[in-house]
Amino acid sequence: MELIREFFKQIMQQRLRTFLTVSGIMWGTATLILLLAFGMGFRNQMTQNLLGLGDRIAIVFNGNTSLAYEGMGVGRRIQLREADAWYLKREVSGIAEISPEYSGWNETIRYAQRRNTPNVAGVHVNYGEMRSIFAREGGRWLNPIDIDERRRVVFLGDRLAGLLFEDEDPVGKIVQLGDRPFIVIGVMQRKEQNSSYSARDENRAFIPASTFSALYGTDRLNNIIYLPESPVVAAQVQAEVKQALARRHRFDPNDPNGAPVWDTNEAWEFFHYFFVALNAFLGLIGFFTLAVGGIGVANIMFVVVQERTKEIGIRRAAGAKRGTIMRQFLGESFLLVGFGASLGYAAGWGIVRLLQNNPIQEFVGTPVFSGEVAFVAFAVLSFIALSAGFMPAYRASRLNIIDCLRS
Repeated sequence: MELIREFFKQIMQQRLRTFLTVSGIMWGTATLILLLAFGMGFRNQMTQNLLGLGDRIAIVFNGNTSLAYEGMGVGRRIQLREADAWYLKREVSGIAEISPEYSGWNETIRYAQRRNTPNVAGVHVNYGEMRSIFAREGGRWLNPIDIDERRRVVFLGDRLAGLLFEDEDPVGKIVQLGDRPFIVIGVMQRKEQNSSYSARDENRAFIPASTFSALYGTDRLNNIIYLPESPVVAAQVQAEVKQALARRHRFDPNDPNGAPVWDTNEAWEFFHYFFVALNAFLGLIGFFTLAVGGIGVANIMFVVVQERTKEIGIRRAAGAKRGTIMRQFLGESFLLVGFGASLGYAAGWGIVRLLQNNPIQEFVGTPVFSGEVAFVAFAVLSFIALSAGFMPAYRASRLNIIDCLRS
């Protein structure tokens, strides 16, 4: 209590000096919190966007050979077929899930007088979960019976459903896909998606793969989606997939264009290191901003020590130990930093709350005042307080008693 009373006594005696010092700490703390909060929000937004494509999936595409192999020249078309997907499932042990995907742009989908020409995909049941495609309440995704019986059912992307049905509930309605009737079984829940390989899922229509194959008389795929059992084995699985397809289609397994693979696990790894570096950089900027305030605290503490030299001599003469004097001034510097930090936390939290609905959050995300942000800020503030207060406190504890009493 004596320490706190002494602290507030100093504040009242030196209002302007204290105000300027506390303002520096407050601004540095708020800046650090804002930078870290935006870094966390940006990371969360990019993660959400990446999840829109699928959680750690890989996509195998048709290709054209770029290396000669076994007497065959370059430029040969490698066309994936549905049987290739089941072949990969048997041959590559590290694949947890796999789904062939048909795709086409040639059909118009129509309801009443409204029509659109979307990308129509023929897929299997497990495709939905692999691609983070989930149905709104009241509808459903494709099921095994749809596949087995080649049902004429369609699942609509949310934006496509809005274009066709506006405010009506699409589930159970009949749409015309070309000149063939299809029953709408569900509409996709809205999701963020910043990348695709054919079209955004919100604009697509999904039908059973067996129905697509029967209607268009083909087993030629646009691509194959697979999910590795673990991100740890993703690179190994990708190499085995290329080798298996090379054996089956007779092309050089080292040919990068024979059956190109887009493995999103590589993007996850890149984003991990990118955001570690980004948040470290933003934290460093905030640290240096806060360090300026720390210099102000150190300066004011040196002045306080000089002004209270006689008091220090009297305390030492009365029996106060050097450690006691050091703890007193170190404690005052912590109180000064803590006072400014409290105001900085409040300001940072308030600004983060005001920016929750920023107009560009789809691209930069929403700043997040999380426990992680608060802990990092607290750790940096503790270091600044210790650094700013140690030298003045150490100097105060080492003053000569006689010199202090003579001053």
